[in-house]
Amino acid sequence: MKDTPGWASPGSAPSEGQDQGTSQPAEPADQPDGATQDTPGVKWSKEQPPPAQWSAPTGRPSPTDSGRAAPPPPRGPGWGAPPPGGPGGGHGGWGAGWGGPPPAAKPGVIPLRPLGVGEILDGAVSTMRTHWRTVLGISLTVAVLTEIVVVLLQGLVLDNSGTDILDDPSATLDELTAAMGDALLNSGVVFLVTLVGTVAATALLTTVTSRAVLGKPVTTGEAWRDARPQIVKLFGLICLLLLITAGIVTVGALPGFLVALAAGSEVGAALTVLGLIGAGVAALWLMIRLSLASPALMLEKQGIVKAMSRSAKLVRGSWWRVFGIQLLATIIANVVASIIVIPFTFLAATVGGDGASGFLNSGGDMGWTFLVISGIGSVIGAMITFPITAGVTVLLYVDQRIRREALDLELARAAGVQAPGTTSGGLTG
Repeated sequence: MKDTPGWASPGSAPSEGQDQGTSQPAEPADQPDGATQDTPGVKWSKEQPPPAQWSAPTGRPSPTDSGRAAPPPPRGPGWGAPPPGGPGGGHGGWGAGWGGPPPAAKPGVIPLRPLGVGEILDGAVSTMRTHWRTVLGISLTVAVLTEIVVVLLQGLVLDNSGTDILDDPSATLDELTAAMGDALLNSGVVFLVTLVGTVAATALLTTVTSRAVLGKPVTTGEAWRDARPQIVKLFGLICLLLLITAGIVTVGALPGFLVALAAGSEVGAALTVLGLIGAGVAALWLMIRLSLASPALMLEKQGIVKAMSRSAKLVRGSWWRVFGIQLLATIIANVVASIIVIPFTFLAATVGGDGASGFLNSGGDMGWTFLVISGIGSVIGAMITFPITAGVTVLLYVDQRIRREALDLELARAAGVQAPGTTSGGLTG
C-alpha cells in the first residue's frame, strides 16, 4: 500500500496512537496463586474449561489427565459454539457456529469489503437517500443552470428552422448538407454545455459519495471547497477522452472514405461501415478501461495522465465486470430519465399548439413554451440521474481498490472503526 496513492477523500485520518497501548491477554485464571497480573486489556474469564479441550474437534474422543474421555464433537456444520468464557465466548465473535468470518464493518453506505452488483447500486441510492439535501441540492443547482443556458441558446442563438429540409424529398444536396451542418452544430453546442454541467456535478457528487462511504456528513460548501482544485483537471480529462474517442472513430472511417473517393461509393461505404464498427468496439474497450479515471483524479488528487493510468490498472482483469455494472447503471438512469422527460416533452408539444402528433411528425414547435416545459422535465430527470451515475462510478472505484489494494483497511481507520482481521477487537468509534 505504500507505493500506491492513498485514500484522499475528506475524512478523519487514522487517530494518533491508535495502535499503541494494545494490551496482551492476561494469563488464564488457573495459574498458581499470587501470579495474577494487572496488565490492562482483554481478560481471561475466571472460569476456564478443563485442560485438553481447546483443540479443534477431531471426531474421536481423547483421554484427559483424569482418565475421562472428552465428549464427542457436536453434530452439524462448523465447530460448534465456542467454550463459555473463552476467546469469543459471550462476545458475539464469529457467531454460535464459528462457521465464517465476522461481518464487515459498515460505517457508511457500503460494507468495507468487496462489493456485489446490488450493493454498488444500493450504495449509490443510499447516498442519495441519506444525504438527500446535499445530493439533490447539488444536482438541482447544476441541472437548472445547465438547462437555462441550453434553453437560451436554443431560443435566441441556435437556428432550428433548417431541420425541416431534412424531411423534404425535393431538397437539393446543398440544402441537405447545410441543414445537416446546422443540426450538428446545434447538437454540438448543447452537448458541450451539458458536458460542463455533468463534469461539475460529477466532481461535487464524487466528494459526497466518498464521505458517505466513511459515514460522514458533508455540506454543499464543503463539497465545493474540496472539489474546486480538481474541476479544471476533470474537465480536461473529459475533453481528452472525447478527443481520443473521436480520433479512434476517424481512423476507423478514414480508409473507407479514401476508398470511396478512389474506387466507388459502394465499396467505400461497406468499408466505412466495417471501419466504424471496429472503431466503435475499440473506443468502447478503451472508455471502459479509463472509466475510473474521474474518481481517481478527484480522490487521489492526481494529474490527468496519472489518473488514466490508475484507472487502467484498476480495471485490468475486470473489464467485463466494470462494463456490465456501468451498462446496468446507464440503463437504469436512462429509463428513469425517460419516464420523467417524455411526458414533459409531449405536454410541451401539446401546450405549444401542434399537439403530440405534430411533434412526432415535424419535430415539434421549438418556441419558448416548448423549450421551457421540456426543460423542466430535463432538470427533474438530471436531478435524479446525476447521483446514480456518479455514485456507481465512485463505488466501482472503491470496490476495485478494496479488491486489489486492501483499501478497506485504510477506510476503516479513516472512519474510526475496527476492520475485521486486526488485533484489537470491537469498534473504536
